[in-house]
Amino acid sequence: MIKIGIIDDEILARKVLEDYCSKINNFKLVLSTGNPLEFINFAQQNEVDLIFLDIEMPELNGMEILRSMINPPKVILTTAYSEYALESYNYGVVDYLLKPVKIERFLKAINKVSSSKITQTKKNIGSEELQIKHDGMPVNILFTSILYIQSFGNYLKIFTDSRMYLISETLTNITTLLSDNFQRTHKSYIANLTRVTKATRTYLLVENNKVPVSATYKVIVLKKLEVLAKL
Repeated sequence: MIKIGIIDDEILARKVLEDYCSKINNFKLVLSTGNPLEFINFAQQNEVDLIFLDIEMPELNGMEILRSMINPPKVILTTAYSEYALESYNYGVVDYLLKPVKIERFLKAINKVSSSKITQTKKNIGSEELQIKHDGMPVNILFTSILYIQSFGNYLKIFTDSRMYLISETLTNITTLLSDNFQRTHKSYIANLTRVTKATRTYLLVENNKVPVSATYKVIVLKKLEVLAKL
């Protein structure tokens, strides 16, 4: 069961999302409010897996709410303000819904956040391994041994110190199973930032492998590398 929160100061917008959520079998609405402070207080004492969050609200806007949370849940923004896109990657934002939200677009967004993936994320908190199935057999891969991951059609190539694994998965879903040391660098790549030996504005050198960095992810990649260098 995915526990849902809706934070939006527009009553009509909340009602629309409440109605849509009620139609999803594994969704449980635990809070729907137009008061950002009410959500923050609620989230400190209750589990919330996914929130539908408006950006423009009185008192606190959506990005300020996310910045205030140590471990924010998955987020679907209900807004037309795309200028927040780059910053939002820090906070688990998986999609943007343009108001008024249509049911078809709502369904597309929630398909990116399946119950199984959220459950796996919780199970992997504090874990040092990635659990996959390779050739039908379960395999555990140490995070420290992963160099980078590349999207390959409907599959992913996981490059490690010893070999490459080919699995049927998406970059979006596998991101939820990785530690914070992994970062999307490109629409087709995720890199283990702890294995980076050189960084430029267009690529990372991960050991002896060149991993591209696109303009979309450049700022957050370089910022995260700076933080790691100080640890």
